[in-house]
Amino acid sequence: MTLDAVLATHPPADEKERGDLEAMRELAAALPRPFARDQWPAHFTGSAVVVDAAGQRVCLVLHAKLQRWLQPGGHADEADGADLSRTALREAREETGLDVALHPGAPRPLDVDVHVIPARKGDPEHRHLDVRFLVVASNPEALSHDPTEAHGALWLSWDEALARADEAPLGRLLKKARDAVRQRPG
Repeated sequence: MTLDAVLATHPPADEKERGDLEAMRELAAALPRPFARDQWPAHFTGSAVVVDAAGQRVCLVLHAKLQRWLQPGGHADEADGADLSRTALREAREETGLDVALHPGAPRPLDVDVHVIPARKGDPEHRHLDVRFLVVASNPEALSHDPTEAHGALWLSWDEALARADEAPLGRLLKKARDAVRQRPG
């Protein structure tokens, strides 16, 4: 599915997501290279809420650069073919060591969010236009983390994960994921 199609069909959950979605639609049309990590002032990224097969636990990683507990995710690679669900799956595999697949019953995408990335190592402050998906791990016991990407990875209950959500958009994302697995188990 093309980026335009993904953004055209996504229903926002609140005013923040509605504004982010509108900004994403505008930037998808305006940016010459929307998936390039050196595209300023913004570029698209993909991330994944990783759950176990029972939908009882969610995996968060301690992001190495931001020092926050977040869902796995990151920049698109050329091999992803401008498909942010592929980006989300690849990043989840890289950052957790898990075998993951898109949740069969969850909306695609599950959530969208625009957030500011601080200036660092020659990169100016910019925005990540994050398209987020719900994925299921088939081998939860294999959880590990890539030390170049994260300082840790944990399986948490939904309540524990929500307690670590330090921003409203992360809380919204986790609640959407929890509701999706409770309504439509993977």
